Parts: sequence; structure tokens; C-alpha cells
Amino acid sequence: MDGLRGKRALVTGAGMGIGQAIAIELARHGVDVAIHFAHSESGARESVAQIETDGGRAVPLGGDLTDVATCRRIVEGAVTQLGGLDLLVNNAGVTLSAELATTTEADFDALFALNVRAAFFCAQQALPHLARSEAAAILNVSSIHGAAGLPRHAAYAATKGALIALTRQLAIELADRRIRVNAIGPGLIEVPRYFDIPGYSTAQGDTMVPWGRIGTPADVGRAAAWLLSPAAEFVTGQVLFVDGGTQARMGLWWNRAGECDERDESPTTPSESPGGQ
Repeated sequence: MDGLRGKRALVTGAGMGIGQAIAIELARHGVDVAIHFAHSESGARESVAQIETDGGRAVPLGGDLTDVATCRRIVEGAVTQLGGLDLLVNNAGVTLSAELATTTEADFDALFALNVRAAFFCAQQALPHLARSEAAAILNVSSIHGAAGLPRHAAYAATKGALIALTRQLAIELADRRIRVNAIGPGLIEVPRYFDIPGYSTAQGDTMVPWGRIGTPADVGRAAAWLLSPAAEFVTGQVLFVDGGTQARMGLWWNRAGECDERDESPTTPSESPGGQ
């Protein structure tokens, strides 16, 4: 992991949750980090302060990535402030739990605008800068929802599946430029919004994961840092699920309403969220 030292990274949606953890972990390994946020300015500035206190370098960049022009501005801002770009983490995203019948056009468009389109155009804008790096990599934050189904997540799962397809396509398209492209698929990762779910507790979340505990943003951060490091130089076009075994397990104990039949009495199951913008 020493090979990360001195690299320059843009992490989108890094004002909270998983994106914040990825940014902090990269900084811990000596990466200069541009921390993008849209709505979590206080969290982004707290991250910058923590990184600087620990001797690292970080800069905050605010903007709504559903606007393609803003995607370009944020990438160029990162390049200007960091002096170049070696790593791009497309983490900004939004989640939605809704039945197919009740998902609106506005819901659908909002999900794809941030979860997929923003990642596409951030990568496009970053391409000429990454091409000048000797160890360039792109990491797209997908989800277990991109590989397995759960009721009331059709539109959200479609965006995460699209990110996986985009990851594989870009890995092939950019291989001759020596730009690696991978995806990470978080499972149940306990972020603050989980505690807004009626009846949710960490103990409940622990029962839902084969490994015996719910995941933390730091779990994803450590895996992301490895995928972005020269230690993973021969890894491209892959999806690494960080889920405590969830994606590997047969989900036969779920009922058709998306509730846990015997292991969980709660009517609501939290979904992984990449941490928003």
C-alpha cells in the first residue's frame, strides 16, 4: 500500500458515509484527496480537518453532479488544486426504496442522473488527466443490489447494475492506456440514516449478515484503498463485494414482501447507500 503515497484522488460524495471513509483511508496512505460534496458540506470540512490534523492534504469541492457541467467543473477543480489526478472514485449516489408501480419518472431520472450519468461524465472528464499518470485507476461504487434482487429496489438496482456494466466496458476500453477500472459492491453498511428506520438497531443488523456483524464504512474504505493501489495492478474490470458473505448466501429466508421470516421481526430492511453527495 506504500505505492499510494503521493497520488492524487477525487472522491465524489465524500462528505459522509462510505465516500468519507474512502477519502480518509486514502489520505492515511499518503494520498492527496479532493473531497466532493453536494449537501454534506459540514461533513466534508470535518474530513478535511481530520486529514490535515493527521498530516495529510485534502481540499473540499462542492457541487451537484446531476449537472454534467458541474461534473466537469469538479474534476477540473480537483486537478487544479491537487496538481493532477491519479485516482477517481465515483461514489456519489442516492438510494430509493419503492415499488415498481409507484416509482415515478422523476424518481427514475434522479437515480440515473447521479448514480450513473455523473460517474460516466466524471470519468470522461478525468480521462486525459488519468492518462498522464503512471498508476491511474477508477473505482465505481456499486452495491450488492447490482448483483442480486430485493423487493422495492428496481430502479436503484438498475443503476448499480449499470455501474457494473460500465466498469467492465471502461476496463477494456482504457486498458491500453493503463487505466485500471474496478467496482466495489458494499453490502449492509451501517450509515447514520439506518437509525432513522423505525426499530433498527446495530444488533438487528448483525443478525442479517453471515459474518455475524453489520459492515462499517471503514470496511469499504480499506478494500477500496487496496483496489486503487499498485498492489492491485493486475486487477481490472472486476467487482469486489464487501458484504460479509451476504451476496454469496442463498436468500431463501426472505419472504415476498422483503421481510425476514424468522431471523428479523422488523418490517423494513436497510439498503446499502454509498453515502449520497
